[in-house]
Amino acid sequence: MSKQRMTVSRRGFLGATAATAASAIIPARLFAQGGKPNSNFDGVQIGVITYSYHGKPQSAEQVLGYLVENGLSSVELMNNAINSYIKRPGIDKDDPAANDKWLAAAEDKEIMARCADLRKMYADAGVTIHTAKFDDIGNGNVSDGQNEFYFCVAKAIGAKSITREIDENVAKRLGPMADKHKICVAFHNHTQINAKTYDGPILSHGEYLAINLDIGHYVAANDDSVLELIEKFNKRISSLHLKDRKSKSNGGANMPFGEGDTPIAQALQLVRKNKYTFPSDIEQEYKVPDGSDTVKEVTKCVAFCRKALA
Repeated sequence: MSKQRMTVSRRGFLGATAATAASAIIPARLFAQGGKPNSNFDGVQIGVITYSYHGKPQSAEQVLGYLVENGLSSVELMNNAINSYIKRPGIDKDDPAANDKWLAAAEDKEIMARCADLRKMYADAGVTIHTAKFDDIGNGNVSDGQNEFYFCVAKAIGAKSITREIDENVAKRLGPMADKHKICVAFHNHTQINAKTYDGPILSHGEYLAINLDIGHYVAANDDSVLELIEKFNKRISSLHLKDRKSKSNGGANMPFGEGDTPIAQALQLVRKNKYTFPSDIEQEYKVPDGSDTVKEVTKCVAFCRKALA
């Protein structure tokens, strides 16, 4: 058997076994015809960022198995799974030729073929990679060639957005590249955000600069309504991150879904009411109970979201 056919067979087996296992523990309504996951609940696309599976092995194949087990049909895929699968080159940032080497990697047919293969493996299992997370894109020690590589990889795996932390200097640098590639660079927030953060110039540096709004972190840092921020910036939001945290005045702790102060259900209902098309991604960060694991806890989070939209 050829190497290519062996790869397809292995991945086909992975998808089939994961779907079979998932169907035994996940309600049938979470799966579309053909046994593939379907987490679009009443017009609202629920997904997950793969950080949610912390403590579990994180190869692209293993992550896909967790997604199918959870009945999730979209994902923000983090760089660890992407890089290992596509065999990202290890180019020393201090190499005088590093920029040119990254530009060459962005055009490397074998790397781009592996990107296409990753996209197909997920699509065949019923999962869309809507966002890629590259932690260091745009950083000062990252060359323009490496940034170009990230955009090319994101496009090849089917992602419409790249996420990274808020940074206006990065916005200035990456805005033109995002517009050129028509791939959003969406800024993720921790607790540095407030209601006026995006009133400033940060999004003005490119049409494809966007917001990856973490509503849990927002609530932990502020006592005003995050729902108003969603409505105000809905046209610049590429995705939401869903986590439940206590409010700033209540200490900001991470909590299981439904036990904190984050209006997760109301946010999802707002997305449905206004027919916003951006995905809403679970980010499991609360302490995992004894006897459980992150995959099981994501299952609970999915059930919470489904119930909120029932």
